[in-house]
Formats: sequence, structure tokens, C-alpha cells
Amino acid sequence: MQRLSGLDASFLYLETSTQPLHVCGLVVLDVSTIPGGYSFAELEVELTARIRGIPAFRRKLQDSRFNLDHPVWVEDTDFDIGRHFHQVALPSPGGRDELARMCGEIAAIQLDRTRPMWEMWVIEGLEDGSVAVMAKMHHAGVDGVSGANMIAHLCGFSPEAAWSSPDESPENSGGTGRASTLDIALDGLLAVASRPAKLLRILPESLAVLPRWMDRARRGDAMPAPFTAPRTSLNGTLTGRRNMAFAQVDLAKVKKVKDAFGVKVNDVVLAMCSGALRHYLENRGELPDRSLVAAVPVSVHGKTDRPGTNQVSVMLSELGTHMADPVERLLEIAEGNSTSKGHNDELGASLLHDWSQFAGQAVFGTAMRLYSTLGLAERHPVVHNLVISNVPGPPVPMYFLGALIKAMYPLGPIFHGAALNVTVMSLDGQLNVGLMSCPELAPHLWDLVDAFPAALDELLEATQACV
Repeated sequence: MQRLSGLDASFLYLETSTQPLHVCGLVVLDVSTIPGGYSFAELEVELTARIRGIPAFRRKLQDSRFNLDHPVWVEDTDFDIGRHFHQVALPSPGGRDELARMCGEIAAIQLDRTRPMWEMWVIEGLEDGSVAVMAKMHHAGVDGVSGANMIAHLCGFSPEAAWSSPDESPENSGGTGRASTLDIALDGLLAVASRPAKLLRILPESLAVLPRWMDRARRGDAMPAPFTAPRTSLNGTLTGRRNMAFAQVDLAKVKKVKDAFGVKVNDVVLAMCSGALRHYLENRGELPDRSLVAAVPVSVHGKTDRPGTNQVSVMLSELGTHMADPVERLLEIAEGNSTSKGHNDELGASLLHDWSQFAGQAVFGTAMRLYSTLGLAERHPVVHNLVISNVPGPPVPMYFLGALIKAMYPLGPIFHGAALNVTVMSLDGQLNVGLMSCPELAPHLWDLVDAFPAALDELLEATQACV
């Protein structure tokens, strides 16, 4: 067995019926490249063969009522691909709206915790002959980087490319094996008994965070503080429904803007998002006179020795949405990101992970249910407005189970108080933009995603002045 880290387990504890915490991905495939042609049955056979070499796809949760610590991963000895791999078809015509609507319905359904927590839905009937795959994986088992790696192990560089299973490292093994109720309880008791010593170790450093933050703020060298974001229609209590939208932009355009203004790709991504949000909120008559604040996950893979699948910290970034000039916004974002990254590095790669070890179902789960039921997200200052994540992908064409990937849209979870997740992923010269939200809070999500290419073109036009 392999015990979940506190950060991994917190995604279980914070999940409610209106706040499912799985990550999704929509992959659009050109199935004409599959050797021998496409059929769902053959795709299922191929997937079954490949996941035999990826234990993380076969692990499931196990717990005991006597367990005082977090649950553990064990191998599902009764694994059945039919419980995870499904076939559906769009009503005619199968355009982007119909595809997004079906995927939103799939995203709204919580994963079954008695089985390995992932699903793939093969969606047929697209009007151009493509086939889409909507994948869901629980956040307790993946973060952005590890989720992309798991999908990558199902892909190749050509339709006939041989594939190889990942290394059998602890991260990839998924805690395969069995565990008795007694094993889980005794191991959990030992883990809890060590917590006072761990608390004494991290407390001094943690107590110094606030004064250092205040000192940085006085020098103008701090990231935005939580609870300082302006309120918008996106910052309310979620319902159980989900909507999504997606778009592709030319990565070469992004890099041209990056080079022209001497900034980073991530700065351009945030500036593009800022321009789209400004357009969206302005059209709705609710553009704040203060900048929106985004929570930006930062991968700490390779920077920490802490266990667990989720290896992330989070920095806060101002988007400059109150500025009319796109170049001014971009340069302000770039400067702010540099400051926030330095501040986040000072906080340490393990701070979030260390404190999450003390999370517990009894406290976190009960608190989140009350928070949701009472609508408390609308009764306190906004922590942050949205989540923006940038996941690097391969720069070359990829084939999923033999089918050419035309698009791969990443879709992250949303939270009470921040009902918009924007995740982008690069692939073969394109930047794939995926938006997830709640239709009661963002009923016109296509209006927002359609503003992304225009926001990038606005920045591209500004590069002419730099020539």
C-alpha cells in the first residue's frame, strides 16, 4: 500500500456534490490514421493492453474507520476496463456546442471512489468525422504534470509507434498491493504519532512567513495578498452543473509576442487571458476598476523530497484587467509574475505540502459542506478570481492509440468562490485553451473563449511598433 500525502488527500476531503475535484482533458482525434481503421472495440483492446504497464491506472482508494491518517492506494484486484471506458454519440449535428454540452455533463458527475478514479468517454458523431475522448482523473491521483505524463504513456510519435511503460518508481507504481484494515490502522497510528514532531519542525519557518510577507509588501516586492481580489459574477457559490469551452491559438504568435517584448510564454498566456476577461466583463457591464487576481499553480516536481502525486505550490498574480492598453497589461503582468515567483520561491516548495499533512476528513469535509450549503463564498472578500494553469506539451505531432491528436484541451476543476479555470497546453505548434466553469455563474462561456484569439492578435499588432 502507499499512503496518500495530505495534499493528495485534501482533494478528497474538499470534494462535495457541487465541487467535484477531478481534472479533465478533451482530446480530439483524426481516427483515419489508425492502422486497420477505427472501431471502439479495437480501441478498448489497445487501451487495455497499454494500461497493464501503468499501475497508476489500476490503483484505488482503501481506508478503515479505525484509520487516523489519510487513506491509502492499493491495487484493484477486480479491475474491469468496462467500468472506465465508455462509448457515447453526439446528437446530429455534432458541432462544438454539442460536444461541449456533453462534456460538461460528463464533468459534472463525481467519480466512483470504490474503483480506480478515472474514466474515458469516447464520443462519436462529430460532424467532421473526428472522434473525441473526454478523460477524467481525480485530483487526488494527478496534478497537471503527472496527468499529462499518464496520458503521454498512451501516445506515440507515429500511428504504429511502439510504446513503453513508465519506470516502476514509487510515483508511477501507484501503491500497488493489498492492505488489511489492521495494516492501514496501525500504519496510520504511527503516522499521526509523528505529527507533533513534524509540527515543531515547520512551525518556526511558517510563523516567519507573515512578517516577511508584510516586509515585502512595504518594499513593493510581494505577490498580491489573498482576499484582496475584486468581486465579479465568477466569484460565487457553485451548483452541481458544469459548462466548458475551448479554443486553439497559434503558438508561433505567442512566441513572437514573447520575443518582441522580452517576456516569457507564461506572461503572454496570462496577458491573453487578461485581455479576454476584460472584453468579457466589459460587455457584461461589470469590469472592476481593480485588477483581477489569478491563482497560478506552480510545479515543484524535482524541487522537493515530499511524497505524493500532487507536487505543486500556488502563486497569486494580478492580471492588469483594469488597464486598457494591451502592452501595458503585458509588461505589468511580466513584472508582477517575476515578483510573485521570487516571493513564492522564498515561501518554499514544501510549505503547502507540509501544512496539508494535518488536513483531516472530519474537519475539512464538514467545513466544506457547511461552506457550500451556507453560500459563504459570497459573504467574505474574494480570495482570488480564477485559476490559470499552463502545462507544457510536446512540440511535435502525437498519436493517441494510433489516432492523430488534432487538439488536446486541458480542463481543471473549479472551486466555490472562483468559478473559472483556464488551463492551456501546447502541442505541435498550437496552444490549446480549455475553460471550465458553472453555467449559473458563467452562462456565456463561449463569448469568453472566443475572445482569446482576438486578445492575442491585439498583442501581435502591438509588436509592429517594436520592429
